Amino acid sequence: MTLPATAATAATAATAATAATADPAARGWRSVVSRFEEVAAACPDRTALVHRGGALTYGELAARSAAVAAGLIGRGVGAESLVGLLLPRGVDLVVGLLGALRAGGGYLPMDPALPIDRLRYMCERSGTALVLSDAATRRRVSPALGRRVLTVDTCARTVGGAVPARAAILPGDRAYAIYTSGSTGRPKGVEVTHGSLAALLDGLAHVVGPTPARIGWNASPSFDASVQQWSRLCRGDTVVLVDDRVRGDPQALAALIAEKRLDELDITPSHLAPLLDHLPERADGPPLRLLIGGEAVTPALWDRLAERRAAGTLAPVNLYGPTECTVDATYAPIDQTGGPHLGDPLPGVRVHLLDEKLRPVGSGAEGELYVAGTGVSRGYLGAPALTAQRFVPDVIAGDGRRMYRTGDRVRMGRDGRLEFLGRSDDQVKLRGYRIELGEVEAVLSRCPGVVQAVAVIRDDLPGGAGLVGYCMLERAGSFDADLVRRAAAASLPEYMVPTALVGLDRFPLTVNGKADRAALPPPARPEGSASADAAPMTPTERLVAKAWREVLEIEHVGVDDNFFELGGQSLLAIRLMAHLRRKGVGAIPMVAVFQRPVLSALAAYLDEVSLTGRLHVPPRKLE
Repeated sequence: MTLPATAATAATAATAATAATADPAARGWRSVVSRFEEVAAACPDRTALVHRGGALTYGELAARSAAVAAGLIGRGVGAESLVGLLLPRGVDLVVGLLGALRAGGGYLPMDPALPIDRLRYMCERSGTALVLSDAATRRRVSPALGRRVLTVDTCARTVGGAVPARAAILPGDRAYAIYTSGSTGRPKGVEVTHGSLAALLDGLAHVVGPTPARIGWNASPSFDASVQQWSRLCRGDTVVLVDDRVRGDPQALAALIAEKRLDELDITPSHLAPLLDHLPERADGPPLRLLIGGEAVTPALWDRLAERRAAGTLAPVNLYGPTECTVDATYAPIDQTGGPHLGDPLPGVRVHLLDEKLRPVGSGAEGELYVAGTGVSRGYLGAPALTAQRFVPDVIAGDGRRMYRTGDRVRMGRDGRLEFLGRSDDQVKLRGYRIELGEVEAVLSRCPGVVQAVAVIRDDLPGGAGLVGYCMLERAGSFDADLVRRAAAASLPEYMVPTALVGLDRFPLTVNGKADRAALPPPARPEGSASADAAPMTPTERLVAKAWREVLEIEHVGVDDNFFELGGQSLLAIRLMAHLRRKGVGAIPMVAVFQRPVLSALAAYLDEVSLTGRLHVPPRKLE
């Protein structure tokens, strides 16, 4: 059995939809670019984009992105070109993204928070020749990237008016490339075509309901869920940009949902859990639709969401899909008819549950999930061997097309539902981010004083699940955790830097001589300074110290202690901000904790805000 058997018609519909979308010409090919342009022409006064500084209509967004497209075409951008977008989530990002697509090219999201070495690697591997940025980021990174870096305004300034003639966008043309964690120690770029992107938009129409709707753009541009969110501009919805300061604060995010009257929010389970108790109940209109993906929904969270659906206050949907299959492949309304499951394929998608010999498994059996159909991407940029390994012929359909082996272990339940069991390799999901433990281990092994490393996810950390790095030392007793952390942070994005680091003279081994991950010791609980010289002195320092002790569950905290070196991570930072707000501190953005992790610096910042009434959060340095 290769498809969920919730209904015989589900399999028939999925197969029929696949056949209908296999030949874009036969079904009247319409790229997302042409759809955006059609909406803008038909509804120029409709609000397209809501941001912190105001809003843009479809007519205004079309004009600004047309100017960028003209500037890009004038600089040689066309089919198969990749334009780097080194921009935070904001108006310039949307304008630059649409401009790249309207020029006939594709885009490469480049999160400004990533280490400069990682950004340079992405540019070099992808062949990106031109990068769009903003003035502040451009000044910091232009020489280091070794690429031509322009601001969005500069790109658009040289040419005005309509987009110059471009070659027709074909379904096989590249629309974007997104880099994900790689098991070889380097990130890998997934190439997605315009045909797959249009198929995603068509498939989601069966899940999200009629347009126009008000959609929250919540995901990082470097996270493939963002594709699902910005692409709603191509069907006439209003997209509301969720500021980074807001998305990290459950109360502020709930307030924005109410104030902007969002109809839908795409969110990971880890991000949703602290938000759920703050979500308002609407007095009128349909309930808020939650599209939940990026990691598995726990049974406890599923039950809470099912209760909210039954009460009519939320409409939650579980979405599953790897980046390699264009964001989403299956969907399941979260209700009280059963526990967590993956649901049915989106139209145009086929899923197969196969054993190690690529034979279908039966009800109650476990197998690996393979995804086929319209969402399957080209493969990995510049990595033909890895592409051939993961993208294999669809032996079930036998039609010459490929299927993607996800590495996810799944069981077909007695009721025909697909139940996610875990991974068959070292890939993990943490707070919605996909992490290859092999990449973390490779970086740690290159750090000073480390000869070998093992990375694992542990559930016994202060904030719950977190990444722990175990380092075998060159010399016994010579472990400098702070030095290793800084070296790792120079190559890894923040979410991949281990929360805790443990130095060991040797690893416990299995009978086969491999590192015994199950026998690795738990990391020691860190303690802050207890010396009199480090004691908090001012009222604000004492307030922050008390909050740290409660959130981190430690006894001692000194003014020179670092929140993250004491076991802090993003979820604990959210709890810290909530704790301080309850003590009357006010709405302080969570990013302030990341930029001022030392207790004395955070306390001084809070005093400054209290005195001046102004929030000042400087940009994070890339170098």
